[in-house]
Amino acid sequence: MKRAGILNSDISRVLSYMGHTDCICIGDCGLPIPDEVERIDLALVFGEPTFMRTLEIVVGDMKVEKIVLAEEIKTQNPTVLQQVEELFAGQNVEVEFVSHVELKEKTKDCKAVIRTGEITPYANIILQSGCIFA
Repeated sequence: MKRAGILNSDISRVLSYMGHTDCICIGDCGLPIPDEVERIDLALVFGEPTFMRTLEIVVGDMKVEKIVLAEEIKTQNPTVLQQVEELFAGQNVEVEFVSHVELKEKTKDCKAVIRTGEITPYANIILQSGCIFA
């Protein structure tokens, strides 16, 4: 039995086989997930678990070199955007903003999409894996 880290076996498995530049997405409960991409469904009820709590836990177990957010988060969900910016402050993480339509298209290249219970708009992020020994 694991002593620490992510206990969810699906998330732990996906993170363990990710290589440099591979991506994983964390999304709100309404984000469409392509059929060909693994769905890790954590949603219990509206609002649980939250996007930010899920993001904090995943980032604690993953080296991130780049994040992708929807441009719309700037005006439609500035609170979550500020929390994301605070989470990555001081880290050497590239930030890319794309349209929400483009973000949804980019999920097709992710190893998995983690579905949370989040119900605020545009609370979706793609995390690109960094290299832990570089």
